[in-house]
Amino acid sequence: MYDSLRMQSVQSPIIPVVGELIRNNPGTISLGQGVAYYGPPPQAVEAIETFLADPENHKYKLVQGIPELLESIEQKIDKENGISLNGSRIIVTAGANMGFVNAVLAITDPGDEIIIQLPYYFNHEMAIVIADCKAVCVPTDDNYQLQPEAIAEAITDRTRAVVTISPNNPTGAVYREPDLRQVNEICRSEGIYHISDEAYEYFTYDDARHFSPGSIDGADEHTISLFSLSKAYGFASWRIGWMVIPEHLFMPVRKIQDTILICPPVISQWAAVGAMNAGRSYCRQKLEMTTEIRRICLDVLSGIADLVNVPPANGAFYLLLRVRKQSDPMELVRQLIERHKVAVIPGMTFGMQDKCYLRVAYGALHKDTAAEGIGRLIEGLKQICSE
Repeated sequence: MYDSLRMQSVQSPIIPVVGELIRNNPGTISLGQGVAYYGPPPQAVEAIETFLADPENHKYKLVQGIPELLESIEQKIDKENGISLNGSRIIVTAGANMGFVNAVLAITDPGDEIIIQLPYYFNHEMAIVIADCKAVCVPTDDNYQLQPEAIAEAITDRTRAVVTISPNNPTGAVYREPDLRQVNEICRSEGIYHISDEAYEYFTYDDARHFSPGSIDGADEHTISLFSLSKAYGFASWRIGWMVIPEHLFMPVRKIQDTILICPPVISQWAAVGAMNAGRSYCRQKLEMTTEIRRICLDVLSGIADLVNVPPANGAFYLLLRVRKQSDPMELVRQLIERHKVAVIPGMTFGMQDKCYLRVAYGALHKDTAAEGIGRLIEGLKQICSE
């Protein structure tokens, strides 16, 4: 039987591969998958009663989302992100990944190009390839920060968008506001879109501050902002996110979402209403432990500076380590799991092919496993890199 050549060119997700290694090595502590250690607030579960009370909720609802959730989102982005709906629309999606796919399909034709930052979030690169488009990778600097001039130089007549993720997956970098403003202006002047993925907006540390490009005056015509409840509200399996898109993209995106999904799961949308009623204070409280675990990880890793370099990571819950010894990253991951019972993600899945990189995810850790997990990583790297 025939297999799509297009799909053959899409990289295979690495998370299931590492997950299988973990299952085959019981007792492994995972520093791999990017999830929060906590679940939704009680208000999310309580809101399901509202869903169940109305038999009409078992039927299809609006493609763009239920009015109650759209209203909550509008208030949130106005207050917290400075984004108004003067020339924009909200569409609730089944997570931010779906929002990204919606955006790519709405603004491209086969053969078009989308600029992504290197290292990239692998699901973004995969979505671009699935859409039969080309992902153009522009390297970030040594601290994983944007290089706007390099982005501008990479634009061609086939470029349709520039993608930024801040706070960043996989690096943990928080992009500087002036750089995001410059990228947004480049997109405006070139007549292309700025796709801003802000799924980790609440996860910032020290003096880092999150900035939404969609808040810039005049940005509503060319900015697509993506948000998610998966991380901040412990909502990963509920699959709720949203897009803020220019008005002229509303109908194309509705066509795409109606075809693929019809509407996001209504029970999840009602749970999201409850979660957003709990508000940012719920996330801020949970962030206290993640902040402490981040400190533990950085403190311990500083003791092996001769083996790994850890660029600044003031956001999300990731560290992208540069291993100073040239090694096959997937083989290194396999040895860490099989011999030292600790799992990380190899950097090549984020497009980093030139050297050995490892992504450490600490969002799922509790204090009692954080020190043990990072300790195993340290000892594993010491032993393997000395061989």
